[in-house]
Amino acid sequence: MPPQRATLLQVAQRAGVSRSTASFVLAGRHLDMRISEDARQRVLRAAQELDYRPNLMARSLRTKVTKTIALVSDTLASDPYAGRAIHGSLAAAVAHGHLLFIGETEGDAVVEEKLISDFLDRQVDAFVYASMFTRYVRVPKLLKGRPVVLLNCLTRAARPAYQSVIPDELAAGWSAAKTLADAGHRDGIHLVGSPAHHVFAGRERLAGIREGFGSAGIKLAGTIDCDWWPEPAYEAVRQALAGGLTPKALICFNDRVALGAYQALREAGRDIPRDVAVLSFDDSDLAAWLRPQLTSISLPHYQLGWKAVELLLGSPQDPAVHRVPMPVRLRASVAKP
Repeated sequence: MPPQRATLLQVAQRAGVSRSTASFVLAGRHLDMRISEDARQRVLRAAQELDYRPNLMARSLRTKVTKTIALVSDTLASDPYAGRAIHGSLAAAVAHGHLLFIGETEGDAVVEEKLISDFLDRQVDAFVYASMFTRYVRVPKLLKGRPVVLLNCLTRAARPAYQSVIPDELAAGWSAAKTLADAGHRDGIHLVGSPAHHVFAGRERLAGIREGFGSAGIKLAGTIDCDWWPEPAYEAVRQALAGGLTPKALICFNDRVALGAYQALREAGRDIPRDVAVLSFDDSDLAAWLRPQLTSISLPHYQLGWKAVELLLGSPQDPAVHRVPMPVRLRASVAKP
């Protein structure tokens, strides 16, 4: 059996004070209750000697505050890359003296309802509602009227009803255009990947790319259409090169697409970056593993998680969409043409 926990009464008896005095000291209320410094030191010393820990369950029943929050996501927690958002959320929760519960639904509405109900039964104070991919969501009815921050997702309402934290994909597209323009690229620039308008990241990245090039008087040469995975990207770029395409720079919609493009370019005898510069988005582990290392615009997962919990536990603010900057990670795949 585990050893019995020391009680507040035992701490008070060892310190030679009343139970209420010991309680006030351990709650940090010694000044407003006019408790002497000598008594405070005796209480603290007794608590340390007895290894006293407060009964948080009993405290939460009195105060209706559990100092716990729940993060409910679709597949965020199980993804080794996007899981950095969990690390950021956890770090912010610990910094605020809170525990973070994590639940994953895999997109199942029944599982989601059960998870949220279980968290409510455990009286969590607030929720982070998270998505693996940036998208529009409907906040579950069980969360209506409760403290909620949306992580990597937002609602379609004309006026935000919740605090939402998303990556600044629009500015990331602008940064991609500026990076190539600053390197001296002005023509032969192609996109690789399907700029599907139903994909939030693709739509925003494309809009930012066009705005950035437009401000520099540069026009995109075209798009090599493919799904956002290595194999279709490899096949699409291989066919384009075999058909006579001679790109000077490729902007890939993510690092997986860039991996396929790398393979096709190498197979065709094109050197990166001497013949073709390659730039991408996400800055996953792939970006540093590829040779030459891939210039990629980073998804700030850790910062997204931290920001969401900071908003949840910080001072109340009006609902708004908060866009977190996506930094450019300059590597060897981009050089002057």
